[in-house]
Amino acid sequence: MRPRAALRTAVVWEVLQDALDRRVKATGRESLDVLDTGGGSGRFAVPAARLGHRVTVVDPSPNALFALERRAAEAGVADRVRGVQGDAHGLFDVVERGGYDAVLCHGVLEYMDDPAEGIGNAVAALRPEGVLSLLAAGLGGAVLARALAGHFKEARQALDDPNGRWGEGDPVPHRFTAGQLTSLVTGAGLEVAAVHGVRVFADLVPGVLVDTEPGALDALLELEAAVAELPAFHSVATQLHVLGETRGTAES
Repeated sequence: MRPRAALRTAVVWEVLQDALDRRVKATGRESLDVLDTGGGSGRFAVPAARLGHRVTVVDPSPNALFALERRAAEAGVADRVRGVQGDAHGLFDVVERGGYDAVLCHGVLEYMDDPAEGIGNAVAALRPEGVLSLLAAGLGGAVLARALAGHFKEARQALDDPNGRWGEGDPVPHRFTAGQLTSLVTGAGLEVAAVHGVRVFADLVPGVLVDTEPGALDALLELEAAVAELPAFHSVATQLHVLGETRGTAES
């Protein structure tokens, strides 16, 4: 049985892997330079390195970078994964501008005072032809989750709040609609290649059902994949994934 962690990563990883494969074919290089901002312990960095790519992970947490080093070593890709301490705000204090074929910006915008700055820095790290993988918290998913939990006032507050927060105890500083994220991406000069809803159902289904019902996990993964590209479900997804491409990439 596939691990439950796949519910959080499967849709995004499939889109990202396809984008990396297309860059390999377009560049004629088997190994790409990938930057993972806020990449933590390497949930995406290590699989990308397994494909043969060189991955630089920027994260503010020393503990996460230590876990990254250990995970990369266990996977046999330590020579292709480099971890550096830093954040999206001061990105170019630790990495070069315009040096990467792909940039991952996953779970970063939620915690930036100026999300446009985060996107701008990610785009500035790309080569003239490159791809951006953006993953951020979705507003609709939070509203739905609070409502289904019986917290109707918090659901309404999240709906009305400019940052999509349901109260002072909300651990997420910013949430976004698909329209807001695509506007940020196009505002930074990229073309939007795809938008996907992530964890549309996964966070709403009781864990005991997924863990004990035979075949439930695989069926749920298939359902998530089936609805990910449908705009009707973007508005209730826990997370939203946007794939952006430089204009040269989009035209090639």
